[in-house]
Amino acid sequence: MPVGVPAPHVNEGQITSIRLVLLHDREGKVLALLPATALLDLNRVCQLAGRELQPVKAEDARRFFGQSALRTETGLAQLLSLPLLLDTQCPATDWQCLEPYSGWSFALADRPAHARVRMGHFAVQAQLPQESIGLSDDLVLNRAAGRFTGLRVQQRLEDLLGLPGLSESMHNIVRLRSHPDANIDDLVPVVRRDPSLSAQVMGWASSPYYAAPGKVRSIEDAVIRVLGFDLVINLALGIAMGKVLRLPEDVPRGSVNHWDQAVFTAALCEKLALGVQLDERPHPGFAYLAGLLHNFGYLVLGHLFPPYFSRLSRYIEANPHLEQQQVEQEVLNVTREQIGGWLLENWKLPAEVSSAVRCQQVPEEAGEYQVYARLLYLASRVLRAEGLSDGPRTDIPAGLLEQLALTPEQVHHAVAELKGQAENLVQLSRFFDAGTRSVNIR
Repeated sequence: MPVGVPAPHVNEGQITSIRLVLLHDREGKVLALLPATALLDLNRVCQLAGRELQPVKAEDARRFFGQSALRTETGLAQLLSLPLLLDTQCPATDWQCLEPYSGWSFALADRPAHARVRMGHFAVQAQLPQESIGLSDDLVLNRAAGRFTGLRVQQRLEDLLGLPGLSESMHNIVRLRSHPDANIDDLVPVVRRDPSLSAQVMGWASSPYYAAPGKVRSIEDAVIRVLGFDLVINLALGIAMGKVLRLPEDVPRGSVNHWDQAVFTAALCEKLALGVQLDERPHPGFAYLAGLLHNFGYLVLGHLFPPYFSRLSRYIEANPHLEQQQVEQEVLNVTREQIGGWLLENWKLPAEVSSAVRCQQVPEEAGEYQVYARLLYLASRVLRAEGLSDGPRTDIPAGLLEQLALTPEQVHHAVAELKGQAENLVQLSRFFDAGTRSVNIR
């Protein structure tokens, strides 16, 4: 299961939807209750409780709230006898309580009242970062940097713009990707001069996912006959970005491996792009690269704000119903989309790619490149439903498929193909990250 749950339904009328969050520390468990759609502010919770609380793991929450005993009157009474933290926005009566990871819900007529109940304000109505819309990304990032002056954020950004740690061949790959007239004749010599990149290209071409007929015998054979210019240069860029920034260690527990998620998103974006029937059809190679780098800003956040990244991970775990950019905006004042899009633009990658990454949550802001942002938006939501991407599971907006000139059948077929190739795609992602991974295919 990825980090993310179905977005909560907000009841109308007199009944109020209340979310349960199970927290713990060395002293034991604590139950926080707050309005269902709000963000739980961990700092305020810890201040209210006088303890260093953190959310339990998603699988532990599912196990705890899945107990049959809790479905009895006695079990529910025992649950509500735990130390309780109640947000002041919770009304006195008529609750519909829900726990998002397990999906368990129950009605409660009156607000719990006993000696272990503490009332306080820790629910924040998180918004999408609308205050950043219309501002330059430089201004947004400088505002965020102003909050973390002790981290030398500006210097770190300048280091990233310099593409630290890249070999000469990888610098050439970046330049080729940004050059509209580059072709295979330009690419093959760059690959051949770099033994590491040559080995990776041969490995990609020989992988089960691409299923090349016959044995791949040379770099030219791998690039020209099997992979092609776009795929080689896109995969090489992914390798380059992975070398610049390592995956942070303390990621949200239960999340999908970063590079698994990237490869699945890239593959699905490419499949969907091939089916688009608009007059100006999207370039499948740009769609693939946008998918591969769609979450690159997440790696950058871990690089820029390491002391805060663990805290951000706990916030994401405590608020699985919210878009992760909403949580990032509250905790860091900047989102992965903003910082990822900004860096890709400054690295002179194609505008189709940087705009799609920057505007993947709000595709209409991508201007002439909306089709790429919409493909990313669609791929992400579809993959969440399959357990292959992180984030809350929500319905596809009405009209999105029509805007892309895609049918539900095309999307279903693309997803079925992807799931059939899942194990081969996971093998492909090992070129980017050799770490342990697990994928839950439904």
